[in-house]
Amino acid sequence: MSNLNHEQYAAATAPLGHNLIIASAGTGKTSTIVARIAHLLDLGIDANQILLLTFTNKAAQEMIARLGAKFDQKTISKITAGTFHSISNTLLKKLGKGVILKQPSELKTLLKSLVEQRRFDHISDINHYGGAYLYDVYSLFCNSCVNDEKFSQWFSVNYGEQAVFADIYEDILREFEEEKSRFNYADFNDLLIKMRNELKNGADIKFDEILVDEYQDTNSLQGSLIDAFETKSLFCVGDFDQSIYAFNGANIGIIGSFDQRYKNANIYNLNINYRSSEKILNLANKVISNNPRLYPKQLQVSRNGEFKSPQLMIYKDIKDEYSHIAQIINDTAFDKTQTAIIFRNNSSADGIEIALKEKNIKCKRKGSVSFFESREIKALIDIIGILVNPKDIMAFISVFEYAKGMGNAKSKDIFDKLCNIGGGSVMKGLLNPDPNAKMSEKKAKNYELGLFGDFEQSAVSNKFDKLNLGEFKNHKILSSANLSEDGALFLKDLSEFLQNTKNKKNAYEIVNLALKSNLFKRICEVLATKRAMKKNGSIDENLKSENLLKINSKALDLAFMSKNYSDCWSFYNFLTLGKSEFDEGDGVNLLTVHASKGLEFRQVFVVDLAEGRFPNFKLMNMGGSLEEERRLFYVAVTRAKDELYLTYAQKDNMRNIEYKPSVFLKEAGLVKE
Repeated sequence: MSNLNHEQYAAATAPLGHNLIIASAGTGKTSTIVARIAHLLDLGIDANQILLLTFTNKAAQEMIARLGAKFDQKTISKITAGTFHSISNTLLKKLGKGVILKQPSELKTLLKSLVEQRRFDHISDINHYGGAYLYDVYSLFCNSCVNDEKFSQWFSVNYGEQAVFADIYEDILREFEEEKSRFNYADFNDLLIKMRNELKNGADIKFDEILVDEYQDTNSLQGSLIDAFETKSLFCVGDFDQSIYAFNGANIGIIGSFDQRYKNANIYNLNINYRSSEKILNLANKVISNNPRLYPKQLQVSRNGEFKSPQLMIYKDIKDEYSHIAQIINDTAFDKTQTAIIFRNNSSADGIEIALKEKNIKCKRKGSVSFFESREIKALIDIIGILVNPKDIMAFISVFEYAKGMGNAKSKDIFDKLCNIGGGSVMKGLLNPDPNAKMSEKKAKNYELGLFGDFEQSAVSNKFDKLNLGEFKNHKILSSANLSEDGALFLKDLSEFLQNTKNKKNAYEIVNLALKSNLFKRICEVLATKRAMKKNGSIDENLKSENLLKINSKALDLAFMSKNYSDCWSFYNFLTLGKSEFDEGDGVNLLTVHASKGLEFRQVFVVDLAEGRFPNFKLMNMGGSLEEERRLFYVAVTRAKDELYLTYAQKDNMRNIEYKPSVFLKEAGLVKE
């Protein structure tokens, strides 16, 4: 408490009730939240009656770790802290309502398999949405709508050109929900919806105070979950000028209406900035003041000393822009990890990364493909996933996407047939099928909803005779017409892997068996071949060999990592829940504006500040707004502590496009109208 300024102290010691803290950029919101929790504990509130909701588990862990300086581990370990999703997952398990959490990429594959079974051309020749995009639209619906509005109604209003398919989409999503329920799957939205429903149905979960970090980023679904707890004391910390997730359903109206929704609400302001120089803050304030002021505030400077004024650098060509930025960074005295290049468009990062590499400057690009997201590692994890949970349809479909002639819909059909003859388990269906069980049932036709009866044609007898299937050649699943030759070989290899690991639990042993399996070798062959393919369709055999070595090296890294886990189940849980929060290396930080949020750097470049690029007209036309783009600019420039460079090029000679300076440069007074 002694380290707090007067604004932070007033907020941290606010009376129990509904408190909103407007924490402007760099004003010490984390210190204030930690001090608030300490204050609650000092008041005698039991630690297990405190709930801290954050937007990353890392943020929650850092705050709880700070409390360790004053309180014993036994006390602070009782505090419930984490993301909306992780907390919901934990509480659902406590209530005996646990689910199998699936990543969006996995559930998109499931939805694709359902979309592929429908027809749309009998209604319109308009190109219909694929499963992946429909999933994103449905996710936005779940995050935005918390009343009883039907998806088809909401969709028809917001996606007019596709409204003709609204009923088919709604029926596909109905089937999607049934499939998720069948396997007890849940995505991140489902966790919140299920938790909210349990609370509304009287679940005995109460907290004396709920603290919410980054309150401006809450969406309607998260807001409804907070309300469902019915706590008498809320401590919400956020900044309306940093609300930049509207595309993901964030509702700025939640923070904007706080004092209207809660009677006798207290509003506190943190205005003293500890991060940026006065000149940087003046520029930020000048631009953001063009947005409506939801609550009065004005950033103040605490840092003393001489600092450079923000510099605008204008270039004739975009290549000159990137090259000069790289040169400045090459010559700077700042540690490279303290430099960030912030961009609005992903295309900007490509040119900048090339320019940096030309000068041998290391960089890390936030959002690039991580180790865990590489296709070979995901495939290996999915093979293990089938063993860990033989009812995992997503892992099965993901593995079989590498088999020629096996699309998502066919793979799902084979999975369902194996489950039918295996009592709900793919493992039993492969290793010990019921000879009397039927593989499938006929589906009813429904012309209006795009259901045209049986998905499968009659099988061709003896079509796999030429394959070397060994004992697997007599398996009844081979009578399915939806099974390709590659699919049959994949099933044989999968059955061998499941047989070899049937009673094993050790993570390291199982991972090694997986990477040595013929199934994984087939997948590696597909990936290495694809990566070695030339433009003319021929294969560079040397490159293919190199790719196989790289793939195997990655697989061995995963096996080495599994040594830290006694059993395969705990290792698999780690892979599916904890993989996304790893560091990505050292060097200059290449960041989208969204990825830069919450970070700070001594030297910052905000690039391509041209009309159409930043603000981004394309994204504005897709539901964004100039106000949101201005908040993005505000977030970007307030990442800078000491030096801020604003850049744009007048022309892209490669694409023959001319640019005018961004409206934000005009609002900052750096260029004339």
